[in-house]
Amino acid sequence: MRIVKQIPHDQFKITIFSWNDKYLLKLEIGQFEQVYKVRHTDVDGLDDLVECIDTCFLEEAMEQFKGMRSSFSDAFKRVNQTK
Repeated sequence: MRIVKQIPHDQFKITIFSWNDKYLLKLEIGQFEQVYKVRHTDVDGLDDLVECIDTCFLEEAMEQFKGMRSSFSDAFKRVNQTK
């Protein structure tokens, strides 16, 4: 797996990897990450994939991160209540 692009952003760490004829688009915030696998044949090159990372996509990703944080926090609380 190799890094083919890192995209600067003020809220996310955005990295695109190439591996097994797929791009892996990884978004990270703190301890949470989202990874999207895209076959090379599904896009017309790396620039095509980068175009998909627009404001709307990132806003939706942020909402998913909030949901992930909430779910994990709730699970953590449940586990610690039983101790």
